[in-house]
Amino acid sequence: MSGELSFRKRRILYAALTEYIATGEPVGSRRLAKRYGINLSPATIRNVLSDLEDAGYLQQPHTSAGRVPTDAGFRVFIDALVQMREVPDTDKTLILARLRDLRPGQDDVMREAGKLLASMTDAAAVLTAPRPDQEHLDQLHFMPLRAGRLLAVMVTRSGAIQNRVVPYPEVERAELDRLNNLLDELVPGATLLELRDRLSVEMETERGRYDSLRRSASKMVEAIPDATTATEVVIEGQGKLFERPEFGDVGKIRTYMRAFEERERILELIEQTVGSAGVQVLVGTEASLGDITDVSVITSHYGEGSSPGTLGVIGPARMDYAKVVPLVDFTARVVGELYTAADDPDDERR
Repeated sequence: MSGELSFRKRRILYAALTEYIATGEPVGSRRLAKRYGINLSPATIRNVLSDLEDAGYLQQPHTSAGRVPTDAGFRVFIDALVQMREVPDTDKTLILARLRDLRPGQDDVMREAGKLLASMTDAAAVLTAPRPDQEHLDQLHFMPLRAGRLLAVMVTRSGAIQNRVVPYPEVERAELDRLNNLLDELVPGATLLELRDRLSVEMETERGRYDSLRRSASKMVEAIPDATTATEVVIEGQGKLFERPEFGDVGKIRTYMRAFEERERILELIEQTVGSAGVQVLVGTEASLGDITDVSVITSHYGEGSSPGTLGVIGPARMDYAKVVPLVDFTARVVGELYTAADDPDDERR
């Protein structure tokens, strides 16, 4: 869309967006001429602002007031900024110092990363963890629970533990012990999905006295139900968000608080970006939460597989994107490295 704009129009649009993000007030031609070194008369700038309004990038809330960005204006500005700025070394040092020694499964990585990101961006941090059945496993053991039921205990490389009740005919204890011994050989390093494939291959290539055991193991693993609980959404730092000047209105705080309680809607927004590389920014109506349209959601994914974790921030559309976008990207990469290290049995930090 920015390709439709001349250099002059892009420059004035970017200046207007920068000024609005800094002040939260409608922007006029005289202010832009004074503060941004634009070598044009206020009348010429006013004409360009009018053209940008006609094109849908700006709007005028009141006839006599300056102009404010539309969703389309924010989108052009954000797309231009995404590749333009690195995280300052001081911020990198702070993030690494706070996060690099945390251990998934032992420390609450999500909440610690969320608190840090909220404090650095003055926005609410939103995070989801990778689903345990998509993580690499260290162990999988079946235990007798009651008649017709087994308990599948899965331990991931990151230390997370998840139990699933498996409906299955009663199995003799000796047979169950042999089955668990077989799984000890096949499980390490595999996801649950990969383990199912491994057992299928084993059954096709191996014959003899263990064939029946592999068939039983395959049936048990296939019987493990997929995760039935919704992905956990963690939100940190609402207090930092509500300190922003936009939230002088108590009613707006209440509206955001209600939106934060709608975790399913937030998860829907996050799932829109799954499969996309890099930082994703949803702004305005793209990221509407309940009755809120003055909102921006900035996310990046970490971890591998079809169900990665997500880290990002939620705040008003008037955010410092030049600062926040690189911070989200760098923090997500650091958290991803923590999970990768936790999945590596040879990592010296374990």
